[in-house]
Amino acid sequence: GVRNRIRVLRFNRGEMTQETLAKRVGLTRQTIIAIEQGRYSPSLAAAFRIANALKVPFDEVFQFEE
Repeated sequence: GVRNRIRVLRFNRGEMTQETLAKRVGLTRQTIIAIEQGRYSPSLAAAFRIANALKVPFDEVFQFEE
């Protein structure tokens, strides 16, 4: 499945809140929570918007494991 480091990266960005990230990428806070917990996989476009909002390369946020 897809693993992500959103939570760690938010804290590295001056403790960006889930709400702030959600607003920047056009998702709800509930969706960000579900993505962080690995219960939901974002669309590819949303995943790239998350990486851009966190100012890191895509593969620093998301990793795929067989």
